[in-house]
Amino acid sequence: DVLPSPEGPVPSVSITEIRQYLRARGIPFHDGYSCLHTPSLFTDIREDQPPAANVPYTLFIDKTTGSFLCTATLAEGTWQDFQANVELRHCGVPPASSEEPEEDTRRVREDARCIWDRALPLWELLDEDETNKTKAMFGISLVTNATLKRFGVRYLRTAKSLVFPWFSPRDATLKGLKLVRVEKKGDAITYTEETLPRFDSYHNLFGLPLIGRRDTELVLTGWELDALALYQATGVASLALPRGATCLPPALLPYLEQFKRITLWLGEDLRSWEAAKLFARKLSLKRCSLVRPGNLQPRPLEALNQGLNLTKILRAALPASHKSIVSFRQLREEVFGELVNTEQVAGIKWARFPELNRLLKGHRRGELTVFTGPTGSGKTTFISEYALDLCMQGVCTLWGSFEINNVRLAKIMLTQFAGRRLEDQLELYDEWADRFEDLPLYFMTFHGQQNIKTVIDTMQHAVYMYDITHVVVDNLQFMMGHEHLSVDR
Repeated sequence: DVLPSPEGPVPSVSITEIRQYLRARGIPFHDGYSCLHTPSLFTDIREDQPPAANVPYTLFIDKTTGSFLCTATLAEGTWQDFQANVELRHCGVPPASSEEPEEDTRRVREDARCIWDRALPLWELLDEDETNKTKAMFGISLVTNATLKRFGVRYLRTAKSLVFPWFSPRDATLKGLKLVRVEKKGDAITYTEETLPRFDSYHNLFGLPLIGRRDTELVLTGWELDALALYQATGVASLALPRGATCLPPALLPYLEQFKRITLWLGEDLRSWEAAKLFARKLSLKRCSLVRPGNLQPRPLEALNQGLNLTKILRAALPASHKSIVSFRQLREEVFGELVNTEQVAGIKWARFPELNRLLKGHRRGELTVFTGPTGSGKTTFISEYALDLCMQGVCTLWGSFEINNVRLAKIMLTQFAGRRLEDQLELYDEWADRFEDLPLYFMTFHGQQNIKTVIDTMQHAVYMYDITHVVVDNLQFMMGHEHLSVDR
């Protein structure tokens, strides 16, 4: 994924400009939490229909980026696309709606459909013993068949995977799948996930077609099994984010506009807590509450398995917005949490650099680390390995390589990721490239000396779009050029 290049950056638009444009064109709108709501340009609404008519407001314009999505037709595009469609409509030309899916998309959907048809509903396995063993393997023995049936969860015997469907909220067609497999290494249990289509174009909310128009409260979870446990225990509308606590793609925000209250219960560690605070800012703080991770508040599935009262935990969720002045009483629990979880507070540890963990403890947000050394001493090689280590652990990373181009940098990182010389084993290239592509890694396309404001704007755009938590600048000297040889440099 490449962010806008300096030659053609995405033109930014302010919320004031969007409002002014809509008013000037006579397009009615409501002010939502993250989006403006307008009637769709893509549904058959007569031009002579008065604005006051009972027209559904199914088109959503993102207040930060200006990009739009029509939930009735799934037409989407940039702010410039929206303006172009409005102009076409004024000229009497019907707006261009969402086109037929491309060949690749069609093929992926066919593959997903084949897997889906081969998978069996868990409760329809040949014997009860197999069903119970399978449920125990995934830690969902207490999740009832009725809940699994409601969410449409199936089991693929050949891959020993649970299959979670992604249905279109518009017409309930199958758009994709997530397969989850359990792997045991000694006492540790790890879950491996695979999606169709690939992760970067997998913008779904598991459970969305089950949401009713009148639902006003929602719990957002970081995992499909948590959504099942939550719904079963509380009856509250529950959705799972496609990449858990890694990111909340802005493309999903329109689907969350109807909810007056959203509780974020993403997981049981401090990373989930940090992600919940970040996502709440995107969703509008005033309607969000957060479940703080702790021994008595584990992730929803674990809470169900431990016999805890999930409704009580939800009621105790903390409001995301707080006043500018607080007392120690309000901070007390948070301070205790930091003392209990000193290892997690220290940040995300490097898997490949134990010595670095001793020096820096871990990667924490909001901190700046400067690496210096003479030319050719291996700074770029080391930092690409250092960043890759974190990226493989789900830290969303943005690279700004001003000195060497992105192709060379990606080649270095892919070699480090594969741990082998791929030029000697070209037949393995696609396999490793596919795995590398799934990492939450993005590159800025700048090269050489740049205008600082353009770079900062691009970084801010990346943080909003991809929930970037780690930015690498290589190197500062190239980015700054020689015009800033002042004290401020």
